[in-house]
Amino acid sequence: MLKSIALEQLRLGMYVHSIPGGWISHPFWRKSFKIESLEDLQTLRDCPIDEVTIDTAKGRDIAPDHLEDDPEDVHEEHAPTAAVAVAVRKPVQRTESAVERERAARIISSSKSTVLNMFSEARMGKAVDVKDAAELVTEITSSVSRNADALISLARLKTTDDYTYMHSVAVCAMMISLANQLGMTQEQTRQAGMAGLLHDVGKMAVPLDILNKPAKLTEEEFASIRSHTVQGHSILQQIEGIGEVPLDVSLHHHEKIDGSGYPFNLKSDGISIMAKMGAVCDVYDAITSNRPYKAGWDPARSIRHMASSAGHFDPVTMQAFVKAIGIYPTGSCVILQSGRLGVVVDQRPDQLLTPRVKVFYSTTSRMPLKSDIVDLAHGSDKIVAYADPAKWGIRSLPSIDLL
Repeated sequence: MLKSIALEQLRLGMYVHSIPGGWISHPFWRKSFKIESLEDLQTLRDCPIDEVTIDTAKGRDIAPDHLEDDPEDVHEEHAPTAAVAVAVRKPVQRTESAVERERAARIISSSKSTVLNMFSEARMGKAVDVKDAAELVTEITSSVSRNADALISLARLKTTDDYTYMHSVAVCAMMISLANQLGMTQEQTRQAGMAGLLHDVGKMAVPLDILNKPAKLTEEEFASIRSHTVQGHSILQQIEGIGEVPLDVSLHHHEKIDGSGYPFNLKSDGISIMAKMGAVCDVYDAITSNRPYKAGWDPARSIRHMASSAGHFDPVTMQAFVKAIGIYPTGSCVILQSGRLGVVVDQRPDQLLTPRVKVFYSTTSRMPLKSDIVDLAHGSDKIVAYADPAKWGIRSLPSIDLL
């Protein structure tokens, strides 16, 4: 049966019968094919067309309106070559950042004790009880669905003392946001969140003096750090019903698509989409956070660094991640056409180039300005480029509060 559907309804396993227009409208040399790769799915979604025609006799149909997830979509996502099931989602009304940040702050506050207790059990060699973790993932998922930017931006504001624990919360939130961006099913998104929360549990098997060492690690110490992937996988295997995704991500989130990662030097085709997601989220939060041995980078600098790290990240996953957190992530320092410096405080998922910015400095007069919120979606000013605060002698950026 032929059926015309909107691009956002496309999912892996569908058979595309026809695409309107020629090569000028889309990059595919053939108009009829089955969507079997995440790259083809993303390319189709990015085409300047409104709909395509699918053949439900040769491939998957769209999910019924009364179902959020197609039961057939829950399959072996843990396998290295497994596809990502994409389901039609019911839209959730976006909550204003200021409102959601209050909720997110409460979630983060309660999460510290939850993760600390869970990781302490692992450090003492006890079996980890993940019931509280599952509830925390549910809370984080709800917050991210209302406004992903709110919780993710707050989770970045961790101290060096609570880095290990809050890093897990931040990666959990980013995994959920990225899963939403990729159109994963509700169950896959929950599994992605759990994987993010538990991906570094193996670090509880690493001595604290090595984990928090401010100086350069010796080869033996670095080997101990690298062992946390295998150690984490072993710890999680002891948890009944943990699921394959957390096991996979804990073991493989340091693999790189060019085969230079660890512990098994896997290449792109041998790494699951979930582990590729884990690699992106883990590195982003790590390099934007203050650590015992270095200060965190600005979000914008971090994105540029990651995008230029050839062979490290899966390009399609990286592209989806940038869309999920924004071209100008909250907390980024930018320079406006007017010559003012500002810090991004709020984004619009549908208008990534025009976030709200808190201006605080004039590069023309080289003088501080009274902080003011500028909505770039209204008015003539616009972002020219990312800015390095240190270039202007600025040691710390204003808070990202909207007030």
